[in-house]
Amino acid sequence: MKAILSAYDKEGLLEFARALSGAGFELVSTGGTGADLAGGGLRVTQVADLTGSPEILDGRVKTLHPKVHGGILARRDLPEHAAELARHEIDTIDVVVVNLYPFVETVNTPGVTLEDALENIDIGGPTMLRAAAKNFPSVIVVVDPADYGWVGERLSKGGGGVTSLTVEERQGLARKAFQHVALYDTAVSQYLGAADGALSEEVTLGFARLSDLRYGENPHQPAALYGDPLSAGGIVRAEQLHGIAMSFVNILDADAAWGVVSDFAEPAAAVIKHTSPCGLAVHDDQPTAYRRAFEGDSVSAYGGIVGFNRTLTAATATAMRGVFYHIIVAPDFEPEALEILKKRKETRVLKVDPARGPSEGLDVRKVSGGALLQSADDIGVDPASWEVKSDRKPTAAELRDLAFAWRVVKHIKSNAIVLAKDSTLVGMGAGQPNRVTSVHLALRIAEDKALGSALASDAFFPFGDSIEMAAEGGITAIAEPGGSLRDDEVIEAANRLDVALVFTGVRHFKH
Repeated sequence: MKAILSAYDKEGLLEFARALSGAGFELVSTGGTGADLAGGGLRVTQVADLTGSPEILDGRVKTLHPKVHGGILARRDLPEHAAELARHEIDTIDVVVVNLYPFVETVNTPGVTLEDALENIDIGGPTMLRAAAKNFPSVIVVVDPADYGWVGERLSKGGGGVTSLTVEERQGLARKAFQHVALYDTAVSQYLGAADGALSEEVTLGFARLSDLRYGENPHQPAALYGDPLSAGGIVRAEQLHGIAMSFVNILDADAAWGVVSDFAEPAAAVIKHTSPCGLAVHDDQPTAYRRAFEGDSVSAYGGIVGFNRTLTAATATAMRGVFYHIIVAPDFEPEALEILKKRKETRVLKVDPARGPSEGLDVRKVSGGALLQSADDIGVDPASWEVKSDRKPTAAELRDLAFAWRVVKHIKSNAIVLAKDSTLVGMGAGQPNRVTSVHLALRIAEDKALGSALASDAFFPFGDSIEMAAEGGITAIAEPGGSLRDDEVIEAANRLDVALVFTGVRHFKH
């Protein structure tokens, strides 16, 4: 019996190789791995000695040889395969232990060159893994060092043969090997395609599990958190500085909080409830920004998530006293602020870096039978490109609030309406079947704060009734995309009610 070992990550490999040797396997290895095993006192046959061919092209070709792949791929139940192996003097290989060149680690290194990346694309390793996984009825394939212990123990106790593991166990190892190679190839594809940003004819998305979650959206749904190997930062890799474990819903809400505050260059504070901002404000003084965000909807704020795009100060942490929040998200925390927040036993405190990676500009939604892919809605706010459609132009203050509201509205579920005043969210309507109901909800939340505020609508108003309701509630300026068949009716209503109306020419649906 033969086992071939070729591993970049040597952790636990020597102990596993000793278990294989003790179970009666002849060890075959590539140059570097073989030297390490021999240095540990094991007898090892070099692949070059097995094949009769030296490693060539600076090690690019080592295991790509019939005496390797014939030994792995031969079906043990076919006499003609056995006869062919004998004719070519090829021995079967019963165990394949491989892990791959560190491509992901290499390309995530600052300043890496294309040449460095290409030299760290493993060829022989994935080929052996795929061959062994294909022939799992007769071959044990091990790609994960976490499996060394139990596989070695079973081989030692089971007499060393492949049947020491059940067919189901071998199939499970084969599935793991194929998935590992698929993730590896996906990382290579994403890296090579990062520059064009196009939606390809074929797309694979690769994620590696970071942690299990207590449950999904509901207790009966199993869930886990996965990360993109080529991405850094973002909520999935946030450093949790305090608090109990995150849940599925916590992660969604924290990501929403981080996403909305990251969309502002000015110091911003947001309060999130069910992934939508119920409070949001920008102000040079962070405690003021927080207080304004909280006061935007103080009832809904309880049990919400708070996000900041600047280091959280002790003054802000003090301002949050008395209000329960599930999560507080920021790029960093002053030491004194962290000490204050750590007194909140049920609150998670997350330190987050901006997400970076080739797939960060891609929005992916799973649907039955497939997926929808689109570029992220990251278009900037440019009031200079807006068309004033009303007789009255917005004042400078109204234009500032319209720009703020327009930036916020793309983060809220359609049909979305945002009311803003003094760069503060004062009312919001979301997810309603019709737009006029969203206007009604936003006004009801804002109450008297709606007086003199600006309104943004994520899509056009189909009728003038929403304009009439907004004006009755005290709205003085409105931004919407335009494009309705009844735009003239909408403009007429704005003029009749002395409301400044601008068309942005851009829609911000968020379904």
